[in-house]
Amino acid sequence: MSFLVTAPEALVAAATDLAGIGSAVNTANGAAAAQTSALVAAGADEVSAAIAAFFSAHGQAYQVIGTQAANFHNQFVQALTAGAQAYASAEAANTPALTDNPVQFVQQEVLRLINTPSLLLTGRPIIGNGANGAPGTGQDGAPGGWLIGNGGNGGSGARGQNGGAGGAAGLIGTGGAGGAGGLSEGGNAGNGASL
Repeated sequence: MSFLVTAPEALVAAATDLAGIGSAVNTANGAAAAQTSALVAAGADEVSAAIAAFFSAHGQAYQVIGTQAANFHNQFVQALTAGAQAYASAEAANTPALTDNPVQFVQQEVLRLINTPSLLLTGRPIIGNGANGAPGTGQDGAPGGWLIGNGGNGGSGARGQNGGAGGAAGLIGTGGAGGAGGLSEGGNAGNGASL
């Protein structure tokens, strides 16, 4: 169960606000570029020229860092916008399940909540039927839930192969049927004498 609580509209609004901030910062950096990256020496002496060169180099370095920060900011806004769109899509995809049959939706969510810890620890649910083995593979049927559930039927075997075992049942349930073995190639029968 996700503990994230948000609204796609809030994410879109945040992305829009961030884009506006980025635009304002880019405008300010552009306006400051000419005044901070090409300073003219205050006097004709060597000290003034060195100070002007130092501050110009500092202003140019700031512009490089400002460009990198602007690129990162744009990527962040794009990621936030994409996240809002993905969240909205997920919400739209899950809404029909809730509105079409709310009782079944709640039942599935309760079973998922009950079964998740057991599935993670043992690979088997508390409540639920086991899956059938795939036909033609000889795959075993999956076990049913520990407490309630029927075992899955074993998959039928391929040519010359045994069928899969039926899955074990839970405390309340029926074990799955074993899968049918595959046919093997028989030899030719001899001709008998007719009487």
